[in-house]
Formats: sequence, C-alpha cells, structure tokens
Amino acid sequence: MKRLIPALAVLLALTTTACGQAMKQPDIKLNPHPKMRYEITLTIEDAPGPFDAIEGSTGYQVSNDRCVPLTSFSGVRLTPEKHVPMALTRVSDKVYKGELYVDLLKDEDYFGLGLCRWSMPFADFGLQIGNLVFGHSIALEDILVGKSVTRYFNNGSYFSEYAKSKKDDHPLISSGRANRSDFGQDSKNTFSTTLTAKEKFQ
Repeated sequence: MKRLIPALAVLLALTTTACGQAMKQPDIKLNPHPKMRYEITLTIEDAPGPFDAIEGSTGYQVSNDRCVPLTSFSGVRLTPEKHVPMALTRVSDKVYKGELYVDLLKDEDYFGLGLCRWSMPFADFGLQIGNLVFGHSIALEDILVGKSVTRYFNNGSYFSEYAKSKKDDHPLISSGRANRSDFGQDSKNTFSTTLTAKEKFQ
C-alpha cells in the first residue's frame, strides 16, 4: 500500500455540471486563517488482502446558491463544488490518518451577487483494487462530534472480476452496508472500514 496524495492544499478543478451546461469558473480562494482542523482515522478490519490504492478527499460546496447566477440556457443555478485531495499517512496495514479543514475555502462574493458561503458536507475515502473501489464517507455532523462511522463490505467483491481487471477512469464503486447483519447468511464473510474524527487544536 502506498501514500498517493501529496498535499491537502493541491486543489482540483471546480466541478460545476448540471443539465449539460458549464458555468464560468470563479477564482476560488483558500481561507488564509482556517481554524476548524480535524484528523480522520481510517481503520480497516479483516480485509481479505491488500489494496492497490487508498485515497481520501474532502468535498466542499456553496451552501447559499442565491450568490450564484442563473445559467442563460437552462435558467438553473449550478452550485459550485470542489473536491480537495487529502494526504493519507500509513500508520500500519490497517490504519491510515489524514487531516482536513472544515473552513478551508474562503467565503467571498465570487459572482457579484453577494457573499458565497462554503460548507463541507463530507469527506470521502476509497480503497481500490483493480477496477473496484470500496467507498466510505463521513458526514460533517459526525466529524464535529467525533463520531465513528463503520461500513461493511462483502469479501466476495474483493475477488470479483472487477477487482481482477485493469484500473481505468470509471471504476465500479461499492458503498457497502451500514450493518454486518445486512449481508444475512454471508455476514461472516465481510470486512469493515471505520472512520473516526478528532479535532486538532492549533
């Protein structure tokens, strides 16, 4: 397993797609003094083997879309979103740690229609083998209270044809189940991932 994401501050392109229309990308700025810093721990239990890649990212979106102009063609507002890679540090084969800032992006009047306020609804994690990704997310409300969130996955998927095939740009995503018992008689043939948040004071 390897550390794949080099730095939290490396920003990906803005995602703003709806109804097939594109919106002019604003110059989104970083908050010069972010304060809401959290450490996220990913714990893997009973996985049937190693993974080709383990990655994390943080999702941000504008929470008040009235600051966003209507598109000329469809007449809808395309809420700006941004996904920021999260650097993951391998602690052991089972444990990875990363950090995020809830207030990473700067609230600003990006479109001349008033202050756009950024929110951070979730952080995403993916464990990839072949062309299959086992996905897990933790919501902001769970991050703020330090709640642990666990997902369960069927071991059979790990050995599926997708897992054996070559990685491409459109992997199959497995979101698992919230409870091991959801797998019924196959519940013992599962592994789990747990995400836990902890505030990191400055």
